[in-house]
Amino acid sequence: MRRGVRPARAVAAALAMMCALVAIPGAAVATTESPSPTPSATRSPSPTPTPTPTPDPVRSSEYWLDELGVTDAWETTKGEGVTIAVIDSGIASDIDELDGAVAGGADFSGVGSADGRSPLGADAHTRSHGSWVASLAAARGTGEDEGMIGVAPEAKLLSVSIGFGSVSEVPFSEQVASAITWSVDHGADIINLSFTTNQTSWDESWDEAFQYAFDHDVVVVVAAGNRDGGTDMIGAPATIPEVLVVGGVDEDGKASQGASTQGGTIAVSAPSEALIGIGPAGDVDSWRGTSGSAPIVAGIVALVRAAHPELDANNVINRIVATTRRAPAQEGTRDPIYGFGIVDAEAAVTDDVPLVDSSPVTDVTLKEWVRINRGAAEPGEVDSGPTPTPEPVTLPALPPMDPPAEAANPYLPSPESLREVTLPLMAVSAAGILILLGVVAVSRRFRSSRDSHGSSS
Repeated sequence: MRRGVRPARAVAAALAMMCALVAIPGAAVATTESPSPTPSATRSPSPTPTPTPTPDPVRSSEYWLDELGVTDAWETTKGEGVTIAVIDSGIASDIDELDGAVAGGADFSGVGSADGRSPLGADAHTRSHGSWVASLAAARGTGEDEGMIGVAPEAKLLSVSIGFGSVSEVPFSEQVASAITWSVDHGADIINLSFTTNQTSWDESWDEAFQYAFDHDVVVVVAAGNRDGGTDMIGAPATIPEVLVVGGVDEDGKASQGASTQGGTIAVSAPSEALIGIGPAGDVDSWRGTSGSAPIVAGIVALVRAAHPELDANNVINRIVATTRRAPAQEGTRDPIYGFGIVDAEAAVTDDVPLVDSSPVTDVTLKEWVRINRGAAEPGEVDSGPTPTPEPVTLPALPPMDPPAEAANPYLPSPESLREVTLPLMAVSAAGILILLGVVAVSRRFRSSRDSHGSSS
């Protein structure tokens, strides 16, 4: 029976296979192997922490950018489309921080370069002055967070050079009048004047020049002057109606005893202590004075004009004065030291401010002042003969206006630089005195709370 053969064959086959498994080298009987240990994961090295960038010391020193709300205002505008004329000693041409900022220029001293870019002056302080002023207003920096940056870093500048003292071949009053007219004709929206004459009166040529600026809707920003420079009370051009006069405060918002002055035409205040500026050689210089306060405010005016191009000059100025912050020691709505208060760039740009139809900083226009004080006869008035020529006022030698942080050099026009060494005596009526100064009843002493924050030099 064939059926019985199969088991035998199966057994034989199984034995043969077992023998074969034993005889073949390298073969192994399948067994359950212990699992190999899983290698521990190799820890990835921790990423090197990104070092915290070291703040640029130059940019960090510009405390006014944060304290005045400038950096917040930049979220709305940086001044693009606005032009600031800097009528000063000239803006140097080789300053990296001002690369691309200067749109044009001219010289009215008779000794400078045609483009107004050759700094003028008998000393380093004066030659640097125009560049310092320009860098505070509209410097671009040297990188996103490096180098000095101005209050309106996208505004354009006009470098309009004038000479002070014996540097110029042209009388000082004539230089200023011509410089203002040229600036208006070449597109200035704002004119910055960081100088004073230490005289309340001014040459009649300034009547026409300043009126020309006002008629063309230009905001004229003027430094009040400094006590350390011999300016105990404001002088022209800060006495001219309708200009925006800027006084100075220290880092704590207190009146600067040396780097500012007082007077009824002061409208606003801005820092005048611990300032920096870029000099003609590209160096960062320390300085102080209302010559620096003025371009800070001029920069804020540029921000307002860029954000509100529909506003006329009076309403631009109104936004500046209506949004000021009260100074710690300020008395009353308008103080002869602080004006309406300390400027606030963000508020000036973004707040809702009602419109005005006249200047918010004076009760009389320049046209009205000229009519009152230049001796014009009223219609129907009987002519009593020729008006006698007033005696000229001889100017004394003028000390420095803006003492820098370490050294002081003259920066005011000397008597030789003024027309015929004099300025005409202003025929001022009692009303004219009140309108011009508004400070007759103002005490000239400083409150003790301010004295503790005075000048260090």
